[in-house]
Amino acid sequence: MTVVASYLYRNGKRTDEMTLSSQPFEANANEFVWIGLTDPTIEEMACLKAMFSLHSLAVEDALNGKQVPKVDIYGDQLFVVAKTANLENDRIAYGETCIFVGQNHVITVRHGSARSHQKLREQLEQAPQLLSHGPDYVLHGILDFIVDSYLPLVETIEDRVLEIEKHVLISFLEPEQIRRIFRMRRQVIKFQRLMGPTAEVASKLANLKLPCVDNNARPFFKDVHDHVRRVENMVIGLRDIVTSVFEATNLLEQQRQERLRGSSQHGRRFWLCRRQSLGFTA
Repeated sequence: MTVVASYLYRNGKRTDEMTLSSQPFEANANEFVWIGLTDPTIEEMACLKAMFSLHSLAVEDALNGKQVPKVDIYGDQLFVVAKTANLENDRIAYGETCIFVGQNHVITVRHGSARSHQKLREQLEQAPQLLSHGPDYVLHGILDFIVDSYLPLVETIEDRVLEIEKHVLISFLEPEQIRRIFRMRRQVIKFQRLMGPTAEVASKLANLKLPCVDNNARPFFKDVHDHVRRVENMVIGLRDIVTSVFEATNLLEQQRQERLRGSSQHGRRFWLCRRQSLGFTA
């Protein structure tokens, strides 16, 4: 089984553990289910589809694990996709979290995500008065959890680039350092492309009238949108820094090569004059 956690919540408090079945789930007032899975099987998703009347296309997307950030509406349910990101050396590794949201359920399907939702769940459970608002509040918590991880990633890359920039001012970069800058620039550009769709997801949840999202929850999603925009602006600045370091490195390398060529030509002229002074022909 790939079910990480599956619990019933009543009035914002965890009560019973839920098991997957092929029978439709019926919730009482002030109840909802929060189920978390990682890399689920087709059989598990089939059970969830039967239990909560999930749309076939959404189930197919969740199994695929290669979607872009988006919000889809299927009747009275939402299907939200967000991208996770974590830094592995100088490479940004991406994962995906698919979220099914209904009036009485939240189902998360994670692919390649390095961060568990356990701490997030514990944090939300400490505020039952907020958790009692239902699935839309959990959806906000998950998106906020994902977006908050972007900022440390960008700051780490920025620190590494600035360190290389200091080295450029002292001496020439080695070939591997130049290749590293090129790799970082490529990673930053790819990450920047993620920000637009992610901001669009948060904007839709904050501004559009959507099923399962109460008006009182919209300010929370606006806050997520603001976080995404702040990270996006940082990424733009970081891309400019990486580009300037890359261009400065190329310029300094060109100047070094020109000095080497000039030194070589000066050396040849010196020995030519020396030979002539000694009576040798050119």
